[in-house]
Amino acid sequence: MNLTRLFFFAAVLAITIVVTFWAARRTSTQSDFYAAGRSVTGAQNGFAISGDLMSAATFLGFTGLIFLTGFDGWVLATAAIFAFLLILLLFAEKMRNAGQYTIADVLSFRFSKRPVRAATSVATLVVVVFYLIAQLVGAGVLIRALTGMSFTPAVIITGVAMLIYVVFGGMLATTWVQIIKAVLLLIVGGAMCVGVLWKFDFNPLSLFQAAADNHPKGDAYLAPGGASANPLNTLSSAVAYAIGTAALPHILIRFFTVPDARAARKSVGWAVGIIGIFFIMTSIIGYGARALLPVGSEKATAGGNLTAPLLAQHLGGGEGTFGGDVFIALVSAVAFATILAVVAGLVLSASGALSHDLWFNVVKKRAATEREGAVVARMAAGGVGVVAIVLTLMLGPGINVAILVGLALSIAASANFPALALSLSWKRFNTTGAVIGIGVGLVTSVVLIVLGPQVWPGGAGAAPFPLTFPVLVSIPAGFLACWLGTMIGKPDRRQAEAFTELRVRSQVGLGAETS
Repeated sequence: MNLTRLFFFAAVLAITIVVTFWAARRTSTQSDFYAAGRSVTGAQNGFAISGDLMSAATFLGFTGLIFLTGFDGWVLATAAIFAFLLILLLFAEKMRNAGQYTIADVLSFRFSKRPVRAATSVATLVVVVFYLIAQLVGAGVLIRALTGMSFTPAVIITGVAMLIYVVFGGMLATTWVQIIKAVLLLIVGGAMCVGVLWKFDFNPLSLFQAAADNHPKGDAYLAPGGASANPLNTLSSAVAYAIGTAALPHILIRFFTVPDARAARKSVGWAVGIIGIFFIMTSIIGYGARALLPVGSEKATAGGNLTAPLLAQHLGGGEGTFGGDVFIALVSAVAFATILAVVAGLVLSASGALSHDLWFNVVKKRAATEREGAVVARMAAGGVGVVAIVLTLMLGPGINVAILVGLALSIAASANFPALALSLSWKRFNTTGAVIGIGVGLVTSVVLIVLGPQVWPGGAGAAPFPLTFPVLVSIPAGFLACWLGTMIGKPDRRQAEAFTELRVRSQVGLGAETS
């Protein structure tokens, strides 16, 4: 077991737990638990949103993807930034003014509450569970590879830390863990970028050329087509990351933590700037790894996932040196912190779907008191966390993380995005359209991924559906189902009038909850 790396992992864990106990003393009501009492500023929320997106999947995944495929990996990073432009234009201010704690709050504002909340909650839980398992598997594999600890205790440690953050500290603890993680990631990533550029006299063109020279495809490494021979696969991947990220539940609920719509808009501006800097850094790190790591090191990177830690070790002086051990331990610990922050946000969004939407508004058919809501929310968070840990241990480290992330993004893009966008923009849209649209988007994305090249047992050549991400089919299917369901359903004057109220509230904030 590598004690240096284990020490840094333990230090990160200790800092975040201290933050949690500080936040726990300030978390007593339902509003505190779900929305940090609406007390988060625009700048703080921008850093926290960045922390949500800057997960291990993006830091390790995008860096590894650029290392392996070049230009195509960079395209996916750019698509993730585009997601926040969609959020700014379509959702940020409107959701803050229209809802309280969850996506279902916005959809149920003008529709029949029980069927819409039930459908939205199911879609949210499916997205969150798959994304959560992917993060926990990533944590287990990362800790096992970098410290020597076995997969099972690594997953349990991550899961227990996640439960401590959420059950005791709620959204306030999660927010500050995400802010700390984002700052650490920017510092460590910046140091790695300086180390890479230093090797090439701060000349990016020399870096790119050295990366191409060190890749089997040569200059084609810097051109489109490195990830797939099918251009539609690259396009579908970019659409999944752009629209799927814009509809992820744990990203959207962050807009309920700020006091007003102005702060929501400001937080998106901060997030776009921070994430833009972050993805510039991942590009430099990815191309730098290709230029500096030995030829044939693809296997050592574990499919690209350990590219950043191995580059850190190389920049620190190599394996076995003090600088190399410390730098790889620091980068690995920060990557671990990204997982902790993201899984906490995921559990919070699942807790809201279970307690606020399903239990109180569908089963009990009444609003919860502040104290009662906080207690049930904590119980729901604990239940979701335990189920996610058990499922992760059952599936084991061999499960393909890319499949789980792809499924989560595809469902979010196909089920959540059409219904949310139409509820905020189409007066004729009704309950039937929302429920059918969410259901069709959910089922279509799951079925097509099962029929796709990553899941189909016969392999990519025998897969009935050729695309890894089905969003080029499932998103139009979701929108079409919303339209057909609306046409089938009876016109409802009350829902049309509620649209006008929602429109006014979403645009000017009149009637929205204030801090």
